[in-house]
Amino acid sequence: MDRMVYIAMSGAKEVMLAQANNANNLANATTDGFKKDFNQFRAMHVEGPGWDDRAYALDERPATDFTPGPVKVTGRDLDVVVPNGFLAIQAPDGTEAYTRTASMSVLENGDLVDAHGNPILNITGAPIFLPPYRKIDIGQDGTISIVPADAPNNNPVVVDQLRMVSPNVKDLEKGLDGYIRLKPGVLQGEEGLVRADLHLIKGALEGSNVNVAEALTTMLALSRKYEMQVKMMQTAKQHAAESDKLLRLS
Repeated sequence: MDRMVYIAMSGAKEVMLAQANNANNLANATTDGFKKDFNQFRAMHVEGPGWDDRAYALDERPATDFTPGPVKVTGRDLDVVVPNGFLAIQAPDGTEAYTRTASMSVLENGDLVDAHGNPILNITGAPIFLPPYRKIDIGQDGTISIVPADAPNNNPVVVDQLRMVSPNVKDLEKGLDGYIRLKPGVLQGEEGLVRADLHLIKGALEGSNVNVAEALTTMLALSRKYEMQVKMMQTAKQHAAESDKLLRLS
């Protein structure tokens, strides 16, 4: 009976991990720019000396769904969406990360950051710094134009350009910190990342691509799977108790 117990126990454990992944997707259903994670189960043989005669359940996150979410108009000049690519930001660990949308703001020291305080990168991959200005405008090609605070007229001046990239989504992965980066070992030149046809939409944000109804349905299905694994453990316990009775009679 030990085989049945351990297989059911591993199955219940992996279902709990799947429930946590689905709960994370559901919790971010209203988070701008969030990309849901896929989840799958598969059988995994126990490796060791001799024949692999046991297979346990394994839950894994094979990939992230990069399907675009709905675009909502905000009318704010520093809200942008890159529908056919990604916007480069600097993650907290200092690496380059990617997002399809950003609600940007300018700090008192002139740094351009997203809603989480991450620096926005320019075309060369450096954080963007803006001098004092009276007005700011972002073009479809990512160019940032300002009217300097001390300018005698209202003529705009181009000061920088947002870094918009278009990597192959198969080369991207979401880390445990929630940021999207190139997979380790993937080397992609600037000609493969930066393209002239990339453009952004100003005054809008991309919503989460989580389907709430689908996530709730998945939650119910996983709950039933967990209950089934628990019933299997209870059945194994009953079988073990009946076996003990037979042994005592003999």
